[in-house]
Amino acid sequence: MAFPKDFLWGGAVAANQCEGAYNEDGKGIDIQDIMPRGIKGAPTAEPTADNMKLVGIDFYHRYKEDVKLFAEMGFKVFRTSIAWSRIYPHGDDAEPNEKGLQFYDDLFDECHKYGIEPLVTISHYETPLHLAKEYNGWISHDLIGFYERYVRTIFARYKDKVKYWLTFNEINSVLHAPLMSGGIMTPLAELSKSDLYQACHHELVASALATKIGHEIDPQAQIGCMVLSMPTYPLTPKPDDVIAAMQANNLNDFFGDMHVRGVYPGYMKRYFRENGITIKTTPEELALLKEHTVDFVSFSYYVSICETADKSKTKGEGNLIGGVKNPYLQESEWGWQIDPQGLRFVLNRFYNRWQKPLFIVENGLGAKDELVDDGKGGKTVNDDYRIAYLNDHLVQVGEAIEDGVPVMGYTTWGCIDLVSASTAQLAKRYGFIYVDRHDDGSGTLARYRKKSFWWYKDVIASNGESLKK
Repeated sequence: MAFPKDFLWGGAVAANQCEGAYNEDGKGIDIQDIMPRGIKGAPTAEPTADNMKLVGIDFYHRYKEDVKLFAEMGFKVFRTSIAWSRIYPHGDDAEPNEKGLQFYDDLFDECHKYGIEPLVTISHYETPLHLAKEYNGWISHDLIGFYERYVRTIFARYKDKVKYWLTFNEINSVLHAPLMSGGIMTPLAELSKSDLYQACHHELVASALATKIGHEIDPQAQIGCMVLSMPTYPLTPKPDDVIAAMQANNLNDFFGDMHVRGVYPGYMKRYFRENGITIKTTPEELALLKEHTVDFVSFSYYVSICETADKSKTKGEGNLIGGVKNPYLQESEWGWQIDPQGLRFVLNRFYNRWQKPLFIVENGLGAKDELVDDGKGGKTVNDDYRIAYLNDHLVQVGEAIEDGVPVMGYTTWGCIDLVSASTAQLAKRYGFIYVDRHDDGSGTLARYRKKSFWWYKDVIASNGESLKK
């Protein structure tokens, strides 16, 4: 398995799912602090004690211990996010919060101590709550200016510590989870498509602006977009199904097209016309989109789905975007279908479409892990199911590299157990490191290396040679 010598092996987390310390050192309230059921339930008026994210896994206070464990596995890169409301507590503040800035200075310094490059997501489902309540999130044009102030601050502060940046996490997910992804308080069922796509436009303009600013402040910075990839297959070879799958893929890939090509594609103009969607743009915004495209494309990959013109088919579970179930695939405990070859497929398709380097920044298996004695006086999790999942997906990454796809790196999602974004549970564990905390809030927060911890360490040390085809 021939992975490039400079391949960036690592893991990924998000501030809102691991840091905790939701109201410490000047941090403001963000939308996750009022979402105790993830996207499955209605938001609360204010933070409530049953919200697992308020404590997370206490990464804010334990990051040194955790980064040391990542280094023990041999991480070359660690993907995390900056909590916008740690830097600008309300989002529209005139001045940043120094204690928040210092925390990320300390975190990035800790990474560099072990030779780990930070890969930083600027906005990862963490819109300051004030911006959601007062402006209805990214529906408002004003958010572009607030985001610009935020990115200027962090690019200037961390230009010597961060090489790799992502502007928005899973930016296309705003179509399916507008509050979590876009800070939009209007429920999806009540949101007009014009308002929804206006919010998309504002985020895309802000992303291009961030790319421009980042390159001006640090010409060596690598700035990428991040999209939720969910390859959609036709359920049958029937041409109607093939066209339905094509249209579904286009609606998902539109965000990548905008980041890479910088112009609204014809298929979206048709979609807007046929659905009565109107959005406001300016010549200056359209020029910004065209002139400041990304250096690379990053994406999450968990599942593939099917599409059909037959509307009687029911949809199954998936990463925010459900889809018709594939009769040839098995599924996880949470109903997500497992398709390692889909990762090779999407890598090839994205590269053929965009001709940009690709970075897999989320991939993993959520499962109910059991902590057991390791026979040596300690505890572990015998997560062979996770090892099999990751091994099979990484084999397909190797196949894509053999196909000629330039893959920069791979960061597994939830390299340490954290609170799920979709369900706000800790029972849905992804990590190589078990965290002793449970959905009822109990637990010591102690860390334990799972069997997969040692497996991934070997994969990294061998640069993929230890993978089993």
